[in-house]
Amino acid sequence: AIVDEVQAAGERARDLTRQLLAFARKQVIQPEALDLAAVVRGSEKLLRRLLGEDIELVTQTEPGLWPVRCDRGQLEQVVLNLAVNARDAMPGGGRLVLEATNLHVDPAGLAGCPCARPGAWVRLLVRDSGTGMTPEVKARLFEPFFTTKAPGRGTGLGLSTVYGIVQQSGGCISVDSAPGRGTAFEILFPRAADEPAGYTAPATSASTRGTETVLVVEDDPHVRAVTVRVLQAHGYRVLPARDGREALEQAARVEGRLHLVVADVVMPGGDGHAVAEALAARHAGLRVLYVSGYAPDAVAERGVPCSAVELLQKPFTPAALLAKVRAVLDGR
Repeated sequence: AIVDEVQAAGERARDLTRQLLAFARKQVIQPEALDLAAVVRGSEKLLRRLLGEDIELVTQTEPGLWPVRCDRGQLEQVVLNLAVNARDAMPGGGRLVLEATNLHVDPAGLAGCPCARPGAWVRLLVRDSGTGMTPEVKARLFEPFFTTKAPGRGTGLGLSTVYGIVQQSGGCISVDSAPGRGTAFEILFPRAADEPAGYTAPATSASTRGTETVLVVEDDPHVRAVTVRVLQAHGYRVLPARDGREALEQAARVEGRLHLVVADVVMPGGDGHAVAEALAARHAGLRVLYVSGYAPDAVAERGVPCSAVELLQKPFTPAALLAKVRAVLDGR
């Protein structure tokens, strides 16, 4: 029970971190061509339980909906967060409509969403029959930690997270609301080019075990300890190091080949990229996996070449660590 509580607390912290990073547009994402209609339909069962029996859920999706290029988890998070916001705006029950349609914006633009460039878009409309909001609330709607809910009822990050995700996906969002007449969120995602709507990323190998030698460079003792234990439990020979100096010392004592270095990008007294470059100069064929809570563009500010970097987002699960390590070692 204690382990379950610790894991649940860790997952809540992970989700809060990802919400903040999504708002800052620095979360690591894995975009793919998606069918927005399938995402909406796939969320229906969860949404009906979430909304309760006194809220009618209506989903309407246009046949032949164009694909959008987004991170699946983030897209599901957008739908979920907007549904939660709508539910809280309808304490006495009501109606929630999720509508997905194709939209072509001509050069004159779209009056309702002026940020949309001319071209092909997929529109997600989330409309509720709730209490609506005042102009003052509407003006601050996407501010992080801003909330009109009672203490303990919300973090104020739901809609700011939606805003960050939409921006990170190249889309735009607008809202129409007034007291007593509900709220409608309109989100536009650019149409994905040259990829079928059914496209999914290739499946990774089911095997996560290995016998290679891995150097883990991480200044946080808890993250380092967990990383080492997980890798050792799956057959890897692991050398822990808390900083660059210790990493070079460990690598110098390696008998045989050093296969992989797992390095935190930002560490006191030096960054992971400098450590990896020094190690690569001494160990031929060394592969590198960077660990960071930031996306490639933010990591690039530390001098890491984004075009050649493998990143694992912090905080990560053991399964994600094992899958990424195996993928990097196998050159996938």
